[in-house]
Amino acid sequence: MTETTHTQTSPPGPAGRPRSPEFRLAADALRGLRQDLFHQAFAYRPLPRMAVDGPLTRHLSGRPRAYAAWTPHAVVAAGGLVAMAAGMAGTDAGGPSLLCGLLALAPVLLTLVRPVGAFWLSLAATAATSALGSSWGSWPWLPGSLVSHLLVLTVVASRTRPRTAAWMWLLTALYGFWAEAVLGYGHYDTDTAPMLVVSALALLVVTVRHIRREAEQEVTAQQTVTEHERSRRTLLEERTTIARELHDVVAHHMSVVAIQAEAAPYRVENPPPELEKAFATIRENAVAALTELRRVLGVVRAEDYEAPDAPQPTLADLDGLLANVREAGLTVDKAVTGAVRELPQGVELSAYRIVQEALSNTLRHAPGASARVEIGYVLGGLGLRIVNGPPPAPGPLKPSPGAGHGITGMRERVTMLDGEMTAAPTAEGGYEVTVFLPVPAATPAIEGTA
Repeated sequence: MTETTHTQTSPPGPAGRPRSPEFRLAADALRGLRQDLFHQAFAYRPLPRMAVDGPLTRHLSGRPRAYAAWTPHAVVAAGGLVAMAAGMAGTDAGGPSLLCGLLALAPVLLTLVRPVGAFWLSLAATAATSALGSSWGSWPWLPGSLVSHLLVLTVVASRTRPRTAAWMWLLTALYGFWAEAVLGYGHYDTDTAPMLVVSALALLVVTVRHIRREAEQEVTAQQTVTEHERSRRTLLEERTTIARELHDVVAHHMSVVAIQAEAAPYRVENPPPELEKAFATIRENAVAALTELRRVLGVVRAEDYEAPDAPQPTLADLDGLLANVREAGLTVDKAVTGAVRELPQGVELSAYRIVQEALSNTLRHAPGASARVEIGYVLGGLGLRIVNGPPPAPGPLKPSPGAGHGITGMRERVTMLDGEMTAAPTAEGGYEVTVFLPVPAATPAIEGTA
């Protein structure tokens, strides 16, 4: 039995027939008009204060900085006073003049709290003003209502979406043509066309600025996401690198355990069967752990990765590293405090890599500067301090940007060993990295197994 699926791409009409694309386009347009200009038209939407982190306001402090946040409100209020003055100048002196001025002022001030409602009030005030001062100049927009409506359109468009600006301009045009056709008898000097041209230019500028601001916000959001993904990828790469480097260290110890467990029974004359079985179990577990270690490393290892031929470096190889960076042009000093002792290989490797990365950052970001490496063998751990001074002001070499992996890699190594790390600029203009790697107290070796 087959099942037939019918797909309908448009809502049916009264007789069950699908609607035409033109009908759906018109329905969507009317739905947008209702949503933008009718639904909660007089909702309370106060104008937010301006951010004070701009190139000019960031230098202010105290009360001037607090007052600067109200700049948009002051600009709108000043525009309303200009519209009021134009409204009072466009009518006869007396009561009508004051009323026309207030009708021009009210819609502009209303944009501060109820922007869409201010548009409807502006149309109503325009009609009332044209009735009160119809004998003055052009019509249906007298000077006061002309300035007021342009300000309202501009402010509301800047606070809403571009589609709302298009609807306001269209309704303004419909009102102007209706006023000229129905109420324009005896008025030969009409200003609907100039009003539409000027308002279209103003709305176009506001809409372009609005679209550009949205695009910048979207780009900023994408850059934030990209930076987050880049940091995450860097973190994973550093963890993979650490896993590869520690493989030789862990594999060496596991191999030693397996060999010692196999040889231990031969060091005891006539060992009991229980002891031989225990050492055999230790060897089997060590070999199994080594096999699993290699399998896991194969998952995180890149296809083009080749295992190093030489053993992983330790702090004993630090002098060779310092010689290499000195040949690269970095002046670096070394200071060791405390009783030098052998540390676990994982700690030695991480300490070496941290010093290596810190000096590489100095070469990249502060060419020509001097650096100092301090190593402290303290009770319970190892302390590291790598600090560099500022690069010379007229230095011949320019800093080169890195991949952003250095600090991340150092932190990963320190976190792996439950250590602590700080990395921050110094007061002199250089940079300092301070690390403490805890080292547990060594347990005495069992006689016959060392």
